[in-house]
Amino acid sequence: MHLTVVILAAGQGTRMRSDLPKVLHPVGGRPMLARVVDAARSLNPQRIGIVHGHGGDQVRARFHDSPLEWVAQERQLGTAHAVAQALPLARPDDLLLVLYGDVPLILPSTLERLVTAMDEADLALLTVHLDDPKGYGRIVRDDRGQVLRIVEEKDASPVEREIREVNTGILAARAADLSRWIGQIGNDNAQGEFYLTDAIELAVADDRRVQAVVARDAREVMGVNDKRQLAEVERAWQRRQAEALMRDGVTLLDPARFDLRGTLHAGRDVVIDIDVIIEGEVTLGDGVRIGAHTILRDCTIGAGSDIRPHSIVEQAEIGERCLIGPFARIRPDTALADEVHVGNFVELKKARVAAASKINHLSYVGDAEVGARVNIGAGTITCNYDGANKHLTTIGDDAFIGSDTSLVAPVTVGAGATIGAGSVVTRDAPPGELTVTRAKQQTIPGWKRPVKQPKP
Repeated sequence: MHLTVVILAAGQGTRMRSDLPKVLHPVGGRPMLARVVDAARSLNPQRIGIVHGHGGDQVRARFHDSPLEWVAQERQLGTAHAVAQALPLARPDDLLLVLYGDVPLILPSTLERLVTAMDEADLALLTVHLDDPKGYGRIVRDDRGQVLRIVEEKDASPVEREIREVNTGILAARAADLSRWIGQIGNDNAQGEFYLTDAIELAVADDRRVQAVVARDAREVMGVNDKRQLAEVERAWQRRQAEALMRDGVTLLDPARFDLRGTLHAGRDVVIDIDVIIEGEVTLGDGVRIGAHTILRDCTIGAGSDIRPHSIVEQAEIGERCLIGPFARIRPDTALADEVHVGNFVELKKARVAAASKINHLSYVGDAEVGARVNIGAGTITCNYDGANKHLTTIGDDAFIGSDTSLVAPVTVGAGATIGAGSVVTRDAPPGELTVTRAKQQTIPGWKRPVKQPKP
């Protein structure tokens, strides 16, 4: 049987109070809608249709390179009306699965259970048991436990409001059946909308088989209507990622204070302290330690390296047994070999640093090739930018750069060279020699420091 997935993403999201369409608000660093599309793709459907309305141009632009079908809902008249706009995407005998662009935590395994339920049903709907069902449509069953209908809270009786099993809105049916039932749905309700959930009662009236599949984790069917709910879904997503990492052996010192906004590949005995943010594609080797309040973005950290607190590593490669930070910034196109030390308030950009070199304090090294066993003193900078172009600084193996040195690129410091502290180096320094460029020290006898005049 062919599977067509329809994702409803046309809601205005007025309670978000944002110019960004609701389904583009991020969860775990990606738009909510992207996460729903990922879950849909896991089922290998023949087509995925997106019903869009408010901010449709922005939504389509965000997914311009994805093989999706786009359906406009010009007027938002309810979920049944939205699905009706997408019905032409499916053939009559297709299995049609309806998802929601603002329910981003839905698991592929749950959707598989729902689709499998259609082997013995004419309509399958996803439900969940909630301790507090306020705001949700209730599942009404008969004495045998068979689903009869869904009643929205505004239309529910006091007894029906006590029901804890609620509708998630996610359902599956054959396209021809769903088309027939939608054609019979009216809008005689408190909201004046055409509810897709009314299809359940119509299916029962047709004596068709209705099967409820209960979600095992209420977190995966959490919807987003405002920024508070967005924050709750974000925390639920992060907790899910943290639990998966801990099952794989990663030590999170506080899983409630951890943010993964991409993909993390971690080796054995990795330890991550509090308030670490991981973005993009990050790989951590065995025994890596990540200090508190650190940001890692699209980088690789070699085995045994220690990233100390308040550091940022972005689009860089860090070798094994390196020490980084605290308060270090490793910018894009930087590669550190093994056992490199980069200390507090050091910034590297587009720098290649060979093994066992040290840049420990208050320095900037950009557009540079640094050899092995080099020691760069505090306050050293590579002056790589002339106002129009960037230039390269090359430092040979075993060189020693004294504190408060400025290396004006393009310039080369030879292997084993020593640069005296306080130097401004504008020409190549020969290997194995001491190079010093200091002004002659003078003392001015009798000089008096200016003194402020007392106020009248």
